[in-house]
Amino acid sequence: MTSTTIDSYSDYDGLGLANLVATKQVTPSELTEAAIARIERHNPTLNAVVYKGYDDARKWAAGDLPDGPFRGVPFLIKDLAMPVAGWPRTSGSKFAAGIVDSEDGGLTRRYREAGVVPLGKTNTPEYGITGTTESAQLGPCRNPWNPGHIAGGSSGGSASAVAAGIVPMAHASDGLGSIRIPAACCGLVGLKVNRDRVPNLPDGYDYAFGNVVDHVVSRTVRDSAAMLDATGYAEPHSPYPAPPKDRPYLEEVSRSPGKLRIAWSSETPSGRPIDPEIQAALERTAALLKGLGHDVIEKGLGIDYRALFASRGPAAAANFAAGMARLIDQIGREPEPDELEPLTWAALKAGRRQTGPDVMRSLQETRMLNRATLAFFEDVDVYLSPVLGTPVPEIGFIDPVTLEPKEVNRRQGRTFPFTPPFNFSGQPSLSLPLEMDAAGLPIGMMFTSRFADEATLFRLAAQLEKEAPWKDRRPQVWG
Repeated sequence: MTSTTIDSYSDYDGLGLANLVATKQVTPSELTEAAIARIERHNPTLNAVVYKGYDDARKWAAGDLPDGPFRGVPFLIKDLAMPVAGWPRTSGSKFAAGIVDSEDGGLTRRYREAGVVPLGKTNTPEYGITGTTESAQLGPCRNPWNPGHIAGGSSGGSASAVAAGIVPMAHASDGLGSIRIPAACCGLVGLKVNRDRVPNLPDGYDYAFGNVVDHVVSRTVRDSAAMLDATGYAEPHSPYPAPPKDRPYLEEVSRSPGKLRIAWSSETPSGRPIDPEIQAALERTAALLKGLGHDVIEKGLGIDYRALFASRGPAAAANFAAGMARLIDQIGREPEPDELEPLTWAALKAGRRQTGPDVMRSLQETRMLNRATLAFFEDVDVYLSPVLGTPVPEIGFIDPVTLEPKEVNRRQGRTFPFTPPFNFSGQPSLSLPLEMDAAGLPIGMMFTSRFADEATLFRLAAQLEKEAPWKDRRPQVWG
């Protein structure tokens, strides 16, 4: 590896680095060292990587790597619900800080089969609850564009590391926006894949009834597509496989989206207007789409947000309590008062109050209300909204460690109003870094398609990546 290539490591996406390996211009070990050097350089500022598995990474890179599409590419895994053999899994919590997994989880194995070299684990809020990555156990993760601001959550550590050029992509997961929110905060591509597209595998327990999905945050559309091709296939014996795709997603990236019918809106669940700067960016995006030949209309979802969110509450609360019960069984005791944050305690107590009929009614009501969301797409191909309703907040504005739980949720509702309905309905939903605000922070635009139609999103995203490119933007903390 030449010094010039080392210096330009961060300019390559994942497929670009894999091509360097395939053409023997670099070795996986050289890429691993380049990534480690960047962690050591930038992590004191960002606090993005919370476990460094350097010895394991060096052994893996020097071995006989699988011949996947990302052979030799450095990679990071979120420290939440993703077992890696010999590595801790804290879930951002003091209570879980002692857990070390004995073997890889199913999705970890799929990532390894894709050829990546896992280097470590990334920062997450306690049990992934908040849209900001700030916890008592792991500390705040900071945004490379301005370290005084949040990187988003709950995949904030992954987004921060990718945006800073430490790795070209990293594992992320999304239960109410936790891929799209950090992607928007950090200027990345962040796809919430369709429900059950990337299986949780037998060790996943389907913790949130399909609400939570796993994928990656990346700097390019093609990396997201290629990784979904590598990991997004049906698990044998799965009772809920996602509908099959027509062709590889990487092929969709090179196909025209055609003329799409795209609805756009800044409609929020509360009815409160969004920040004027975000509104202006949304309107510019709608105009860009119209200029590309799409049929663009202003039209909100028109769903009963209040009823939808209320319907989901009992099942979500009980689901969290059930997950904590498994953790408590594993650890062998109840958490001490200082081992969980106030918001987590509130969630656990709420979950333990739910009855069986409460949970079943919750699931039934949500299922019926989701019909309205899905019906909206009968005559619309894509729905456009922002990801955030405000500019990227400063560290501490949504601090779950010090703020009362009600205030945390109030601030989250104002900041992240757009993402949850599509977790409930299971549809693919994508954040793209199309805009920047006056303070130099990214503004993410969210595109949602019909159920199981990631293909349309990849085609449209590739068109926008070409027409409004973002790859040459560089944050303060970079490379």
